[in-house]
Amino acid sequence: MDFSVMMGILLQGLLLTAQIFVVTLVGALPLGVVVALCRMSKLKPLALITRFYISVMRGTPLMLQLMAIMFGPYYLFGLQMGADWKFYACAIGFILNYAAYFAEIYRSGIQSIPRGQYEAAEVLGYTHGQTFMKIVLPQVIKRILPAMGNEIITLVKDTSLAFVLGIMEMFNAAKALAAREVSMVPYLIAGLIYWVFNLLVEIILNRVEKKLSYYHD
Repeated sequence: MDFSVMMGILLQGLLLTAQIFVVTLVGALPLGVVVALCRMSKLKPLALITRFYISVMRGTPLMLQLMAIMFGPYYLFGLQMGADWKFYACAIGFILNYAAYFAEIYRSGIQSIPRGQYEAAEVLGYTHGQTFMKIVLPQVIKRILPAMGNEIITLVKDTSLAFVLGIMEMFNAAKALAAREVSMVPYLIAGLIYWVFNLLVEIILNRVEKKLSYYHD
């Protein structure tokens, strides 16, 4: 196979990989905040349900979760899902899984803020919402950024798990090409592309961290 054709196929797979990556971040980052707040809620039933959800998401393989969401509607309810369902199932699985991890990182960041800052904000007349958004959240983001960065870089690599649903993302494309050409070259090229992708993510995260450097601990 011509090298340009091989690159074209891999880059098409990269577009799907990037889609999964972006959709997961757009969904999981805000959902993680909600889950973290529920996990810290004074309502015991809500906190227990959230802890159970986090435990299941973190304690079972992401691949198994993707397959459960993909085939669950049919085996549990006899529903025949459309052709687009596999991408939606993939997106739901990734979002739910990463929201659980992000929630624990958010929680650790929120709990690291000294109680005195909340009390000072209350004296100054801030509401709970204003205190969280204007005082607590900016500091939390700075503190959790290294841990979030690790999870985001892991997400780039985890997108390869979408192959179990038959989604032709980059790893699946490389696997098909390697089998067709009986060659390791597609895997090597895919590995290089993953590395460059993660390098770009790391550069962006470093720039964000520098912009937040005016929040001193």
